[in-house]
Amino acid sequence: MKVSKLLVGLFACAVSLGAYAQNPIVIKFSHVVANDTPKGKAADYFAKKATELTGGKVKVEVYPNSTLYKDKEEMEALQLGAVHMLAPSLAKFGPLGVRDFEVFDLPFIFGSYADLHTVTTGPVGKQLLAKLEPKGISGLAFWDNGFKSFSANTPIKSPDDLKGKKLRIQSSKVLEEQIRALKAMPQVMAFSEVYQALQTGVVDGTENPISNLYTQKMHEVQKHLTLTEHGYLGYAVIVNKKFWDGLPADIRKQLDEAMVQATRYANQIAKVENDSALEAVKKSGKTQVYTPTAEERAVFKKTLVPVHKKMESRIGKETIDAVYKATSFNPNKL
Repeated sequence: MKVSKLLVGLFACAVSLGAYAQNPIVIKFSHVVANDTPKGKAADYFAKKATELTGGKVKVEVYPNSTLYKDKEEMEALQLGAVHMLAPSLAKFGPLGVRDFEVFDLPFIFGSYADLHTVTTGPVGKQLLAKLEPKGISGLAFWDNGFKSFSANTPIKSPDDLKGKKLRIQSSKVLEEQIRALKAMPQVMAFSEVYQALQTGVVDGTENPISNLYTQKMHEVQKHLTLTEHGYLGYAVIVNKKFWDGLPADIRKQLDEAMVQATRYANQIAKVENDSALEAVKKSGKTQVYTPTAEERAVFKKTLVPVHKKMESRIGKETIDAVYKATSFNPNKL
């Protein structure tokens, strides 16, 4: 009897494995940047680890460079189940009604990667991801890209140098307020459209981590880059909640481990990739790279930090204060 049950169990297991081999669970992972950016590499790394850790039961199909959905389309596609996984920049959650994530857009709120990770890997980060659940979305992790710097076709040494310029930003009320604080004109535009807009003069400049600037070849159409590192660009890896909750528990556990490993990888390579991209931009000779003095950076900081107070009613004072507490940031001591 025991032998018979064992044989039945082994047969069922073999049938199950055979079914997975023929029809693995497919996870469509869409993103809007190039394969050779930190996010692109991390997405591919997750796909590899997902296959390894599930023994081939899961196949993650990665669609980079807006090949499946553009910025404005992907969130709706996720909620509808047309795509299963995204890693949108944190500015994307405001239009969804979860404005707390816009705390990451506040200029100069993170003084270092250490400050940042205190938030993204700690209680504040978990609380933020939990706010997505009512929208039918599960948040899995935060991935770094890097700190943003301003570029334009004229030198940038002070906020006055950006006055009156049309600067491309993501869709974010916080970033709009940031650009207005510089007395410049915010231009909301999909990431995939920025190169051509810079090339044709539709916009004068933009803000990006250097890896995005370089991999999208924006340095070819921007004569000046100033390393202000005034803001942070990161991503939340999210999934369709119904799809994720419907996965077998053992597979979900294996995918969670794949995400832990991919997140560690993503955050390790982000700074390396940005440093490497900066050297490549310098070597290209097409963009003049300027490092502001401590005094010049302090002027940018003094100009932009008041945006924090203006955005309290939108983001939530409690959320901003929680980040201040986690990072020991003092807005009154600049």
